[in-house]
Amino acid sequence: MRFPLALTAKIALHILVNKLRGKKKFSTVLQLEPLHTCNLTCTGCGRIREYSTSLKNVMSLEDCLTATAECDAPMVSICGGEPLIYPHIEALVQGVLRQRRVVYICTNGMFMRKKMREALAHLFHFRRKKAHQFMETLLREELITAKEAEKIRSAPPSDSVILPHSFLYWNVHLDGLERTHDLIVEREGVFRECILAIRMAKIMGYRVATNTTVYKETSMEELREMFDYLSWLGVDGHTLSPGYDYDAAKEDMRRRLNLQPENFFLTRAMTKKKFADIQSWTERYTFFGTPVYFDFLAGKRELTCSAWAIPTRNIRGWKGPCYLMTDTHHASYQDLLEKTEWSRYGTVNGTALDPRCQNCMVHCGYEPTAALGLNAKRGDTWRNIKFQFGARPPQHQKGASIHAFNGISAGNGHKTGVTPPAIH
Repeated sequence: MRFPLALTAKIALHILVNKLRGKKKFSTVLQLEPLHTCNLTCTGCGRIREYSTSLKNVMSLEDCLTATAECDAPMVSICGGEPLIYPHIEALVQGVLRQRRVVYICTNGMFMRKKMREALAHLFHFRRKKAHQFMETLLREELITAKEAEKIRSAPPSDSVILPHSFLYWNVHLDGLERTHDLIVEREGVFRECILAIRMAKIMGYRVATNTTVYKETSMEELREMFDYLSWLGVDGHTLSPGYDYDAAKEDMRRRLNLQPENFFLTRAMTKKKFADIQSWTERYTFFGTPVYFDFLAGKRELTCSAWAIPTRNIRGWKGPCYLMTDTHHASYQDLLEKTEWSRYGTVNGTALDPRCQNCMVHCGYEPTAALGLNAKRGDTWRNIKFQFGARPPQHQKGASIHAFNGISAGNGHKTGVTPPAIH
């Protein structure tokens, strides 16, 4: 199967039950932002500027778990900010898993290895033989140091860790190979740390996904190489979405970087051109999504927006109308559903109902439309079922020859020249 049966069945059952109950609007994924603090300042991300007055604030653990229960989404994407900075991240992950929901920890990867070392220390007290096996491999692969290994062995037992789970994914942000990715996140060494963390995660039995945003200057050939490389590493799946010029991101780009957003973000026409060959990519790589949404990205059909199906809950409330546009924050998910004039947003036949929606084709607005069959054509349901339950694309061994580490330090996050790949 392309995706784990238990996860696919859980989401399919959630959709079926809500449709049988006659619900017209319900959640499929919750975007939970327990904080907006981040250790990076990625180009194209407007969160730090949008919530600049509340970067030190965090949601309480109780509020987080109440929100997941309130909207009852089968999947929770814990994002931010950088969620691994959240002081209750371990308890939050454990709490959501106890609710029997799928958890995606959307991370820039910089703190992943630290969290996994803590998990390994836990395993030394309760699954010592398995922990020793992991330790030997991690030392041999130089993913932990001898000093770190000794600290892991001597650490006191703790239940406050993030352990591998069949419903848990690390979802690592990667926008290209080393040179490109480190430019976009505006810090050197981030790509390298992400790859080290992914390798460590796979050795320890975690599920790993990646998320990638495509911008105007993104080389699709480079992304092909990146996905070949990630396939070789054993990554479980990928999310791919076009870069959208939402207000907060444009503001950050102009004021902080003195750059023009139109030189960076995609228009609707550019998105269709970038994604023209996306269907062949879905046959080669394990992309999370539906073939109907991929048709939309390629310009082969139109979809309306259903942002209500992937709501965002953060420190100020339920963000309306969507993850990327902010008109207000609501006190409850029901308020978001009932008090938002949904007919004012999105596009119809390519025409924007709100000018801010003109270039938006992102997955958090349009993927649920495809998954829920809201603009269904004959055969769509069978295509989606066949895709979800179809064979998983094979691991691409050619990824071993990809020159992923293609930049050297030049200061301030910029890259010049190339270096030989130092990571095997």
